[in-house]
Amino acid sequence: MSSEPRVGVAVFVFQGTKDGDFVIGRRKGSHGAGTYALPGGHLAFGESFEQCAAREVKEETGLGVHDVRFLTATNTVFGNAGKHYVTIFMTAMVVANIDGSVSEPQVRSSFA
Repeated sequence: MSSEPRVGVAVFVFQGTKDGDFVIGRRKGSHGAGTYALPGGHLAFGESFEQCAAREVKEETGLGVHDVRFLTATNTVFGNAGKHYVTIFMTAMVVANIDGSVSEPQVRSSFA
C-alpha cells in the first residue's frame, strides 16, 4: 500500500474539433489491464500538467499535440488495491504524427 497519493494525467486527444472523436487505447499494465483508457501517465517531478500531457501522448501514441488545456480533476481511492490517485484530465488537439514511433508500447496495445 502506498502512503502517498500519485498524480496521474490523462488526455482527451481530439483531431479537428473538440466535438469529435478522441483517442483511446487498451491497457496492458497491471492496473486496469484489458480495459480502455486515455493516453496518460504519472506527473514527473517539476513538470507542468501541460508538459506531462504532451509527453505522455507522444510516448504512447507517437502523436504531437497543441492547445493543451486543463479540463477537470478527480480524487480516487482504490481501497482494495491500496492505491490513491489524483487524476488531472486535460484536452489537446493533434498536431501531427511526429515520427510514428511509440516509446512505450508496453503501456497500450493499440490506439483508436
